[in-house]
Amino acid sequence: MESGVEELMPRLLPVDDCDLAEDFDPTVPPRTPQEYLKRVQIEAARCPDVVVAQIDPKKLRKKQTVNISISGCQPAPEGYSPTLKWQQQQVANFSAVRQSLNKHRNHWRSQHLDSNVAMPKSEDEEGWKKFCLGERVYSEIDALSDNENLGIDYIKVGFPPLLSIVSRMNQATVTSVLEYLISWFGEKKFTPELGRWLYALLACLEKPLLPEAHSLIRQLARRCSEVRVLEENKNEEQISALNLIICLVSRYFDQRDLADEPS
Repeated sequence: MESGVEELMPRLLPVDDCDLAEDFDPTVPPRTPQEYLKRVQIEAARCPDVVVAQIDPKKLRKKQTVNISISGCQPAPEGYSPTLKWQQQQVANFSAVRQSLNKHRNHWRSQHLDSNVAMPKSEDEEGWKKFCLGERVYSEIDALSDNENLGIDYIKVGFPPLLSIVSRMNQATVTSVLEYLISWFGEKKFTPELGRWLYALLACLEKPLLPEAHSLIRQLARRCSEVRVLEENKNEEQISALNLIICLVSRYFDQRDLADEPS
């Protein structure tokens, strides 16, 4: 090690001059403290100044990067901007739902699930998409066959966000499922099944929000604003659902820069 470097990085294990045997071999176990310290010095001198870690990208968790945009929501189509009174009423209703959920969470958690309800593991992204949206929406099948109309097959149409289900989800699972559905919504159309689950998951989010949840709901509100602008048929029911999600994100969760200006 160069003397200039030594001055900046003084030795933690200084070794005084000592008489080591002529046959001293640093590859064999040390026999004295002096030999041990000398061996440490030799090994340290062989270490490169810069070490590059070899990382297997396959082992990295997907979607680690959180992209936060400072852009707001796109304005509602002309004639579809919600009034301030409507937004305030939705916030009040949503607050009441959250209070009721928190009050009765233990009761609903204790209720037995039907035998056909198999909740996926938290990390099972595809499993949760199918569980919430159903195989019909997930696989983008347009219509049900006549045989399927005879009864409700929740595997095909998706399980609704029953209180007995969402009450069993901890905050990590709520955030993960919200991320899965927002990711799916980023490339797919808005559906009633998706809307019901988004509302339920928002009702389960605890405040103050964790940074990851904060970024997710902002992403959700912006996506809703994009979809309602592109809504060709101006389906009033669907636009109202999109307005509702934007309203809750912006006004209940205090993301005021995303709020719709009252009509």
